[in-house]
Amino acid sequence: MNSLIRWDPFREMYAMRRNIDRLFDDFINEEPGEWKRQLSWDLALDVVENKDDFVVKASLPGIKPDDLDITYTENTLTIKGETKEEKEKEEARYHIRERRYGSFTRSITLPRGVRGESIEASYEDGVLTLRLPKSEEIKPKRIAVHSAEKHPMIEGNISDVTNKN
Repeated sequence: MNSLIRWDPFREMYAMRRNIDRLFDDFINEEPGEWKRQLSWDLALDVVENKDDFVVKASLPGIKPDDLDITYTENTLTIKGETKEEKEKEEARYHIRERRYGSFTRSITLPRGVRGESIEASYEDGVLTLRLPKSEEIKPKRIAVHSAEKHPMIEGNISDVTNKN
């Protein structure tokens, strides 16, 4: 006996999406050598402004400091680098491969007034830290406010208050 199934456009769209996902999964999971990809990725940064400087931190695990190219030109800080792809062993097969490789670059514009010649860079435990000192003209300055009015000060002694009570 044949049964009649009602047509559902959402079920059809879901089935089509599943088939396209499967197609991309098959394409990405091909054996190495059949399809080689070079990834380019953005570098996540933390930028903090202090009273005397800007501090930029970037997580770069597994990257050697010599493989980094850091420049500061016309108020733009640029960090470039590249991670090499590890060569696979012939007898090994990846089940998951999420670690990034390839080139990366990140540029940020900072306010005018950074002393480019005094920038310091340090690299510890996979974290790059840059200190960009501010020039004196952009450091915040405290401005005192003076009043033109003079208010008379009332002076008294505690003994005056206790004698009247």
